[in-house]
Amino acid sequence: MNQIRTFMLMAAMVALFMGVGFLIGGRSGATIAFVMAAAMNVFAYWNSDKMVLKMHRAQEVGPDHPLHAIVAPLADRAGLPMPRVYIVEQEQPNAFATGRNPENAAVAATTGLMRMLDRDEIAAVMAHELAHVQNRDTLVMTVTATLAGAISMLGNFAFFFGGNRENGQSNAFVALIAVIVAPLAASLVQMAISRTREYGADARGAEISGHPLKLASALAKLQGAAQRIPNPVAQANPAAASLYIVGPGLGGVRDGLFSTHPAAENRIAALEAMAGSSLPDDSAVGADPWPVREVGAERRPSALGLGQTRRRNPWG
Repeated sequence: MNQIRTFMLMAAMVALFMGVGFLIGGRSGATIAFVMAAAMNVFAYWNSDKMVLKMHRAQEVGPDHPLHAIVAPLADRAGLPMPRVYIVEQEQPNAFATGRNPENAAVAATTGLMRMLDRDEIAAVMAHELAHVQNRDTLVMTVTATLAGAISMLGNFAFFFGGNRENGQSNAFVALIAVIVAPLAASLVQMAISRTREYGADARGAEISGHPLKLASALAKLQGAAQRIPNPVAQANPAAASLYIVGPGLGGVRDGLFSTHPAAENRIAALEAMAGSSLPDDSAVGADPWPVREVGAERRPSALGLGQTRRRNPWG
């Protein structure tokens, strides 16, 4: 269902992009816009990981680093090639994945995350990021971000050069659609795709780590910290918000139109439901590399401070 929804949203993004091109220059404008978007996507496909890591001033770590030692067995359990592992010097606890495919992937965590979470919670977070790699979400989000940027660029062209006069459009109307409505719609579609992918990564990440409630506990801590601790990279580059496991500085109970991530409460409720009914036993997902307390003890909602409410699992 997530894949179908993502495909439909991406189709809407492409249609919106072609529509803006048509408003500017008719059929030829739509064709030119499509060619430009294709070129931008090719560039982003090959260079997005380098740009993201440079933006964060990420430092690669080797097998002697604790984060690398956590990621290695998780990647093996997921059946993935070992990704490159990075540390970001940043107080806000967060993590992200990047790369065009599993063979060229990288995962990163901030120093704030390493200090705040215990080992099992860090493992659950990194399993979530590996799920993004396995689901090729990093590529999907790169494409949608590039298309959204291209739509904004076309909007600027429409503002300065007017609309498709051959079809009788008003220049003022075209400017309004292209400069305000189209970029806003593109951002909403981009955010919807991001929220959709997060639920899927939570589900697969919980399977990889074998402990959905550890991911739930980590999300509760990270969401609270993200509301208190600033993220300079996301503030300077708002497009980076969709990269992280929790939205930097975003809160609220609802999956709002303008949020890049589902509400933490909804994600936690889904993970609780997964732990209570649908998590395969350890024999199905592989031996657990770290000892933890009994699952029955983990299932107490009071242990996470999240109350007694359980909601419908959004994965069905």
